[in-house]
Amino acid sequence: MSFTLFEATLRNPNLARLQELARDSSLYLAQVLPLIPTNLHTAVKAGPIQSAAAAPQTGQADGISWCLIAGNNASASKLRQLLPALLQHLQAQGHPVASIRLSIEKA
Repeated sequence: MSFTLFEATLRNPNLARLQELARDSSLYLAQVLPLIPTNLHTAVKAGPIQSAAAAPQTGQADGISWCLIAGNNASASKLRQLLPALLQHLQAQGHPVASIRLSIEKA
């Protein structure tokens, strides 16, 4: 018996969670894209989402950590300057993003 990827995700909670994280990551990118210069739009991709590090006093994660993937070092340098504004924008929109990591795509 064969079934679609969507049907598989409905049957498996782990796959459903991965699909949800991928959808959230794409949503975050769509939210911050207007803040990124248009010449960098093709050089940035939505990356993985992880639970943020646990706070020492409570031992619980406070929000999530989201990763942006830059296509090269030059675009990463510019994006690095924008990270505080991007984070503030996501938080103002009510998203539980505690930090944004930046990664450079490996060729």
